[in-house]
Amino acid sequence: MRTALVLIMLALVLGAHYYIFSRLWWMIPHPAGRVAMLVLGIVALLSPILGMLLGDYMPQEMASFLHRAGSSWIILFVYLLLVIALIDLVRLTHLLPVERIFEGNWTGIVALASLLVVCFTLGHLNYRNKRKVELSLTVNKKPEGGVKSLKIVAISDLHLGYGIGRKEFESWLPLLNDEDPDVVLIVGDLVDSQVHPLFAGNFAESIRKIRARYGVYAVLGNHEYIGNATKSAEFLHLAGVTLLKDSTALIGDAFYLIGRDDCSNPWRKSIEDLIAPLDRNKPLILLDHQPVDLAGTVRNHIDLQLSGHTHKGQVWPLSWIVNGLFEHAYGYQKKEDSHIYVTSGLGIWGGKFRIGSQSEYVVIHLALAGED
Repeated sequence: MRTALVLIMLALVLGAHYYIFSRLWWMIPHPAGRVAMLVLGIVALLSPILGMLLGDYMPQEMASFLHRAGSSWIILFVYLLLVIALIDLVRLTHLLPVERIFEGNWTGIVALASLLVVCFTLGHLNYRNKRKVELSLTVNKKPEGGVKSLKIVAISDLHLGYGIGRKEFESWLPLLNDEDPDVVLIVGDLVDSQVHPLFAGNFAESIRKIRARYGVYAVLGNHEYIGNATKSAEFLHLAGVTLLKDSTALIGDAFYLIGRDDCSNPWRKSIEDLIAPLDRNKPLILLDHQPVDLAGTVRNHIDLQLSGHTHKGQVWPLSWIVNGLFEHAYGYQKKEDSHIYVTSGLGIWGGKFRIGSQSEYVVIHLALAGED
């Protein structure tokens, strides 16, 4: 069944590529331009495959180029498909002289290219503009010694590696450190699809520059499993990050952090098992990379859940798909006594474009109901 599904998806992707390239062939007026288009298309199509298979065996600069080119093509492919399908739809209605504008005409090609350049330039600028989301939340529990409030900086989906390099990551550090947080929580997918560039690029030294009173904690995401969960855990240890893999930690003798393993692990513990030995009079803060078990969060009276993974779709119209896949795909929600925040992520997977979403870090002021 799974093999059949993979073959169907592959056929759809290849068919869509054939459709796009055949329509571009129709639009480009010169044979040399058509050949150049095919060559660039083949390179873009093969880049992510070559980068994934051979990235660890080639110079890091080349692997980074292949990753960025290939992953950017995936997003460009979506937009080309939408625009060309719209052009064909208009052509079939005969409302506009589409053939005269686009068939073998450089005017149509320049118009199409200009539209995409403007769209992706704005999308890249939007990605680079990191936004701060600030929340003040109160937990209905009385302080029983220890700290009475907690300032949390939560980040997710950094996707460090071939796509997002060490220099870019270090440019984010002042945003986090200037908050002077009590604790920094990394809610999965710190690693992109491969761990090798993080070791080779000494990313651990940069991550150790994150300052937080009670330290930096993380859970694994699906990309840590794609890249090798064991090696990802080794890297986090080297970087001075405390990994909560189906485990808990007590912060300031007052707040519990509950790190649930990613659902890539079918044998991960249930929320019930994780909180069984804990003092329920203390606030329970759950880190779960994928927001797939909100019912369990509410049923077990988790005070605050932090998740990522969805990227809010990253680019429109993929956001519509994400909204359909998840009960709550982005932002703040309160369900009974449980506060839930799903972040769109600080970094990004693939091409560095955000259209209809934002790159963000979350600052949460969490107080107890009985605080003076």
